[in-house]
Amino acid sequence: MSLSPEVLRLELGPFLANCFLARRTGEREAVIIDPGFEPAAVEQALQRWGSDPIAILLTHAHVDHVAGVAELARAHALPVYLHPADLPLYERSAEQAAAFGLSIEPPPPPDEQFVHGQRIVLAGLELEVRHAPGHSPGGVVLVAADRAFVGDCVFAGSIGRTDLPGGNTGQLLRSIREQILTLPQQTTLHTGHGPDTTVGREAGSNPFLTGSFGWVG
Repeated sequence: MSLSPEVLRLELGPFLANCFLARRTGEREAVIIDPGFEPAAVEQALQRWGSDPIAILLTHAHVDHVAGVAELARAHALPVYLHPADLPLYERSAEQAAAFGLSIEPPPPPDEQFVHGQRIVLAGLELEVRHAPGHSPGGVVLVAADRAFVGDCVFAGSIGRTDLPGGNTGQLLRSIREQILTLPQQTTLHTGHGPDTTVGREAGSNPFLTGSFGWVG
C-alpha cells in the first residue's frame, strides 16, 4: 500500500482558503488540515469520504485557516496541533475575524505543539514537521511522503504576504529555500490558497524565488 496520502482539497470561506483532508489510502481515519470557515462543508466532505477525523493540524493561525476549529474540535473531540510561536495569533482569532467584519467562535486551546524536525504518525501517515516562519512566526510545513502541506508560505507562482503582524519577507524566503525547495523536485505542494504546485515548478519559475524581482532570500 502506498505511503502517499490520499488528499481532498476544500476551498472555503470569504478568503477562499484551502482546507485539506488527508489519510493513507484505504484508511478510514483522516486528519483535517487548516479548517477555515464553513465547518459544515468539512463535515459533508468527511461524510462523502466515509472518514472519521482524528486530529486538526494547523499550518499557521491566521483566521482564514482556523475559523472552523472550534466547531469541528467540539463535534469530534479532536486534538488541535499548532506551533507555539503562533499561539498569540491563535488566541486572537476572534479579533482577527472582527477586523474583517466577521464573527467566529474562539478556538479551544491547542492540545499539541509542533516542534521542528518531529515526526508524528496520524491516520496512517508519517508527517515530518518543518518550522517555516515568515508569513507568520509559527508557520509550519507538514511533509507526508511525496506531498507537503505548505500553508501560506508559497503558492503557484507567488509567495505568502509578509505585511501582517509577525511577517518577515527575508525570513519567509529563507524558509521556502531551506524547508520547501530542499524537498524532492517532484513533491506536490498543497498550498493555502489556489491550486497545487510542485517544488520543481516553483524553483524554476516562481519569480519571487528565481531572482526576477531582485530578491535572493
